[in-house]
Amino acid sequence: MSVWVDLQGQGPVVEQLRRAAQSGAPTHAWLITGPPGSGRSNAALAFAAALVCEREQLVERGCGICRACHTTLAGTNADVTFIATEKTTIAIDEARELVRKAHDSPSSSRWRVIVVGDADRMSERTTNVLLKAIEEPPPRTIWILCAPSPADVLVTIRSRCRTLTLRLPPVTDVAALLVRRDGVDPALALHAARAAQSHIGIARRLASDAGARQRREEIVRLPLTLRDVTTAVLAAGSLLELAQAEAVSSNEERDISDKADLLRSLGAPETGTLPPPMRAQVRALEEDQKRRSKRSVTDQLDRALTDLLCFYRDVLVLQLAAQGAPAVAHSPDQAATVELVNESLREALGEFATRTRPEATLARMDAINDVRRRLTTTNVSPLLALEAMAVSLL
Repeated sequence: MSVWVDLQGQGPVVEQLRRAAQSGAPTHAWLITGPPGSGRSNAALAFAAALVCEREQLVERGCGICRACHTTLAGTNADVTFIATEKTTIAIDEARELVRKAHDSPSSSRWRVIVVGDADRMSERTTNVLLKAIEEPPPRTIWILCAPSPADVLVTIRSRCRTLTLRLPPVTDVAALLVRRDGVDPALALHAARAAQSHIGIARRLASDAGARQRREEIVRLPLTLRDVTTAVLAAGSLLELAQAEAVSSNEERDISDKADLLRSLGAPETGTLPPPMRAQVRALEEDQKRRSKRSVTDQLDRALTDLLCFYRDVLVLQLAAQGAPAVAHSPDQAATVELVNESLREALGEFATRTRPEATLARMDAINDVRRRLTTTNVSPLLALEAMAVSLL
């Protein structure tokens, strides 16, 4: 099975990466961009696997069968380093370690590959640490950076990379992937893919977790509860609680698994008190999990606001349809360029759309996007920011 199989709807980019892996001298630095859910990290890992693939035939590299492909996708290949942060930013010490690794010769592969999954989460000072290594890398080292857009990376780095841009795959492609890879019921897969707005990871979670689907439904319905300042403040509190609950739910299984894996690797006894060195490593893991939890709450809150944003997006679609805008779906069965994300709420959305104008809807969408920006770039209190936003949605 090819390493490219899960990159739905990314044919042109996959073809460029495939040709590069098959060449004898691929570009030394790559920047893969695309919106959240487009599969940036998946594309980077697939490319890395193809670069170190053990197949001798160039056209077969990225086979997905050999040991090098398996270990790369599993994150255990000694010649492929992947870094993504569970914190707000990538630390400068982590960047220096990447530079050190970049100068090591590959142990068993053609290339040493350094993948930075969150290149947009580096400060200017941290990014400058990488500049020289990316500008003049060792002859057998390849850098792959991932970011939402080229503008999220310093121009000095961007100018030294070959940039490829991914797009969000069609809803039907995401649904087909869930059916084929995860055995999801086709109807549920289509519903999850549409609700996730083609974000593959979120679609998979919605398809597999009824609780996640329920929390999203509550978030999308929040605008229908807004009547006055009191209901707006209550809605803001509910939005924060739902995001926190989703963060806890999404991390819980992973935290348990990580701790079990650590204890197993340490050879910890099944019962009794752990020796002091083991306790210290468990405490370090728990501290990392706390930091990850904080980042997860921020990410889930941003996702909750994205779901809230799609409510007003659907309202705007219906308002424009009422004004005779072209290519707008007037019924679930009508083929059109623009469809509702929240098809199950069509009746409530239609009623809401008649009570306001498109200009007001756009202003509300701007208010939500402003809070998303403030929550990720400032130290504003999430609850206060959400309360102010909810009042502006009245």
